[in-house]
Amino acid sequence: MARRLPPLNALRAFEAAARHLSFVDAADELAVTPAAVSHQVKALEAYLGVALFQRLPRGLVLTEQGRILTPQLTRGFDRLAEAVARVRVDDVQTVLSVTVLPSFAVRWLLPRLAGFRRLNPGLEIEVHAQHQAVDFRRERVDIALRYGRGGWAGLHVERFLDDEVFPVCSPRLLEGPRPLLAPADLRHHTLIHDVLTGDDEPWVTWQHWLLHFGLDDVDHRRGPRYSDSHMMLEAAAAGEGVALGRSSIMADDLSSGRLVRPFPDSRIADYAYHFLCRTDAIDRPAVRAFRDWLVAAAAEDRAAPGKATPPVSAFGG
Repeated sequence: MARRLPPLNALRAFEAAARHLSFVDAADELAVTPAAVSHQVKALEAYLGVALFQRLPRGLVLTEQGRILTPQLTRGFDRLAEAVARVRVDDVQTVLSVTVLPSFAVRWLLPRLAGFRRLNPGLEIEVHAQHQAVDFRRERVDIALRYGRGGWAGLHVERFLDDEVFPVCSPRLLEGPRPLLAPADLRHHTLIHDVLTGDDEPWVTWQHWLLHFGLDDVDHRRGPRYSDSHMMLEAAAAGEGVALGRSSIMADDLSSGRLVRPFPDSRIADYAYHFLCRTDAIDRPAVRAFRDWLVAAAAEDRAAPGKATPPVSAFGG
């Protein structure tokens, strides 16, 4: 029995617009113009003989028919994408796509990738540095390295590198008329912020840190802001102020003396880096090779002189 279906492009355009409730955002996802998305949706509505959206001044609202159709289409496209991804993997994978936070890519991953290439000369790594969490169902990505407390449901998850969060600064701030010698001295120094941190993000902010150590009278909002941890740490090394740094991305700066810890015992270690992939991908040889190398590289970091970060255990999620 032949399937009577509307054009696939019309279904894709409607499903994307329904998820975003925006022709503009759907167009960005599909790499077309908003007018093209609107045209495809109108064609689908004409084919079905029903309105799928209410087009209001404040934006798009799904009609009852649109609400019925949307989840079915989303599930269908997800299953189709998963099936295509499985079929497209060659018997011998030669390129591995990895997404990672920019600061972790620059300060930890990239300096170590030469070691992976020596062990796996036939496998190339394609690194995508981005802050956004990857959607494995919709993007052609093999592995994601994410920072937080875990909790990524439906994926294979392994915690591979623990982290400590503590204030760091230029050694120049330990001297002068108001030296930074105790947490209370932060009242007299500039606080440097990462603008991507917030109450709904997994990172520790100055507000969290100050409250944790009983310094609720210090204004946590003051000071310059940077859109990346790498820039924030460079500003701290230049003497601009005090930053909250993560141990995993500033070991070289601490060992060289560019950055110092003014309060050696002040740390919060609830966060870690995690290896993520689809549950059906962990046994692919290329993915497994990267995972094994990653865990070994993190173990070498923990064993290096001056490192006190405790070992971590892997788990599936």
